[in-house]
Amino acid sequence: MLKIENLSVHYGMIQAVRDVSFHVEQGEIVSLIGANGAGKTTILRTISGLNRSSGGTITFEGNEIQKTLPQKIVASGLCQVPEGRHVFSGLTVQENLEMGAFLRKDKEFKKEYDMIFERFPILKERKNQDAATLSGGEQQMLAMGRALMSKPKLLLLDEPSMGLAPIFIQEIFNIIQEINKQGTTILLIEQNAKMALSIADRGYVLETGSIVLSGTGKDLIDDEEVKKAYLGG
Repeated sequence: MLKIENLSVHYGMIQAVRDVSFHVEQGEIVSLIGANGAGKTTILRTISGLNRSSGGTITFEGNEIQKTLPQKIVASGLCQVPEGRHVFSGLTVQENLEMGAFLRKDKEFKKEYDMIFERFPILKERKNQDAATLSGGEQQMLAMGRALMSKPKLLLLDEPSMGLAPIFIQEIFNIIQEINKQGTTILLIEQNAKMALSIADRGYVLETGSIVLSGTGKDLIDDEEVKKAYLGG
């Protein structure tokens, strides 16, 4: 579904991503783990068209997209939930969800609203509330619900557990698995490496802009180097 080949990204003279190659098959959860500054968010932003690559190719469903505008990437079925949630303050929960469907040609959203409110009951309770007044966990649910309103085929999740209480972290990871089981492919970036790998079909380890290790989620959890570096083992 998604194929990254020899991707490089620069910020001025600084190379943030170096010849990265990986792929995501339809129906998978793939986790990309690494320390702060390893280049994880840069890769996601480049896939989404928010950053421009300085080399390599990004192919989504057979089409190269590295020069495609972000809105056209979203319209093609690839949507990102950004790090830090970035809900629209001053808009209600329901208005935030409507913004997620902005690029859809059909304007019949009842089915999606029902699905999102069933999955996130707290959002239904808060649907007329300003999104800025929600807790961190509720805002994360809203950001995920907003992305799902676009009916994505592939969902990119950037640090969904960041800043959340433990009770919300487990709930968010349960929801990620549910979304995947219902047919949405997931590319997950997450500093909570143990949680990320525990739900992943496959994973990649990123260090200073390069992939240094890959394997199934279970293999990486059991890997001694991964344990030492990321799992506190």
